[in-house]
Amino acid sequence: MRQGQEHKKNRPKKPPAPLAGLGREADQGWAEGALTPKLLRMGPLPRQAQGEPASTSAGISIVIPTLNAAATLPATIDTVAWAADIIVADGGSSDGTAAIAVGLGATVVAAPRGRGPQLTAGAAAATHDWLLLLHADTRLSSGAEAAMRAHTRKDPTRAGYFRFALDSADPRARRLERLVAWRCRVLSLPYGDQGLLIHRALLQEIGGIRPLPLMEDVDLVRRIGRPRLTLLDATAVTSAAKWERGGWRLRSACNLLCLGLWFAGVPPRHIAMLYR
Repeated sequence: MRQGQEHKKNRPKKPPAPLAGLGREADQGWAEGALTPKLLRMGPLPRQAQGEPASTSAGISIVIPTLNAAATLPATIDTVAWAADIIVADGGSSDGTAAIAVGLGATVVAAPRGRGPQLTAGAAAATHDWLLLLHADTRLSSGAEAAMRAHTRKDPTRAGYFRFALDSADPRARRLERLVAWRCRVLSLPYGDQGLLIHRALLQEIGGIRPLPLMEDVDLVRRIGRPRLTLLDATAVTSAAKWERGGWRLRSACNLLCLGLWFAGVPPRHIAMLYR
């Protein structure tokens, strides 16, 4: 694995917005520098830096947080291979995830474990103003690139997300997809496995990605707000492995419980233990 130069971009030394209600550990972590990402870049430079012509989607950076995602990451990266800048923010994988990412042309950034800190590290390392936050077990449909390009030409003050689907033929997967569609339509609450396309200026305006181990997606879309969220005309297909392994009803009930505990003010570190 080839090690590049240390990323020089400015990185937040403290949260850009008060972390009210997130628990004392979040504020303390930022104050002590415990959540400062190690922006060590590995892998090939973006195509523009190599002197190659930029693609029509060169204005979008893909940010993927990973933790032992060797089994699913190749398929995920394959669906965004058109992007000029793919950042994999790894939380300390032991299954070769980082090597796989580099082999597929991504830039790997080492970050403290937890989706919030990892996404923060990835966004800081990204070279473009439009960011697509994408889970490592989520693949985008063939129309996703065109949908994102259309969105980026319209309004940088609005974020976009995709329709939710599971890669399972089980009828319970279709029922869950309908429930997620209802949640997004009525509650305006897409989750991270639907992807989030957001302009860096909007992300900074709402206070950035908070250093949460879990529920960072709910926290983020709640701060974006319904008027600034748009459903993109494409699908994000997520692995159904968690539901098949843990049971469809039990996994769905656990997700709902985690959401309820979040709104009840339970610290995310406790919710994360339940989620695992």
